[in-house]
Amino acid sequence: MVIGVVGLGLIGGSMAKALKENTKHTVLGYDIKLSEIYAAELVGSVDGALGDENIGECDFVIVAAYPQGVIDFVKNNAKKFKEGAIVIDCGGTKRVVCRELYPVADENGFEFIGGHPMAGTQFSGFRHSRANLYKGATMLLAPQDKTSIETREKARDLFLETGFGRVQFTTPEQHDRVIGYTSQLPHIISNAYVKSPNALDQRGFSAGSYKDLSRVARLNEPMWTELFLENRENIIFEIDTLIENLKQYSDAIKANDADALIALLRDGTQKKERADKGVSNSKN
Repeated sequence: MVIGVVGLGLIGGSMAKALKENTKHTVLGYDIKLSEIYAAELVGSVDGALGDENIGECDFVIVAAYPQGVIDFVKNNAKKFKEGAIVIDCGGTKRVVCRELYPVADENGFEFIGGHPMAGTQFSGFRHSRANLYKGATMLLAPQDKTSIETREKARDLFLETGFGRVQFTTPEQHDRVIGYTSQLPHIISNAYVKSPNALDQRGFSAGSYKDLSRVARLNEPMWTELFLENRENIIFEIDTLIENLKQYSDAIKANDADALIALLRDGTQKKERADKGVSNSKN
């Protein structure tokens, strides 16, 4: 098959490298920065540049861009995709992208599936991309309800072949609700956590806990702003819930109430165990 990869930064560059290393497919790459295309060609991460002259040959087109960039690219190239091509994005939110692009795909004879590879680092750019970034990771896919089993299987098989350990199907709504908690909230917490005045004195006093909580504090501000605002109702719910929970700890410590604090810590431990087992925390 011919696979087009649009956006050769950390996510798209790693996708191209993984495809080249783990499959026999032809990989074509495009980036708004010509230097990224040249770099990808130089190290053999792509077989050539993706453009107007060959985008119609692609069986899959994987678009690794900000949500609005995904929307713009797919709409601008909707009539160039070959009939039956499967177009998948790699953005961090799904409702806006899928709402805009499901009908575009229907009108132009290709398939659009919202996608989100559950892997990454705090760095960006092709120079930080690597072929093993997705090894064992989960790929989330949000097809339309009417998307055929055959199309779903083709997409699943491609990502498993690429090196992902699991492919999970979801809906755009479920994706954004859960990702608001598992991905977006931790980035906000990390970014806010390092604003403590004591952060300046952490050298020599910090170990794993500090590193774990501060690892994703460095954010690509334009990208994360777009993601947070597109998913704002889910983000607001998570932030407000966290503030309410933190206030309980603060109140117990202010009151020197050991029993209340023990109960809060025990409840957190139990909820963590339930979450790890996949048991709803709404059950008491």
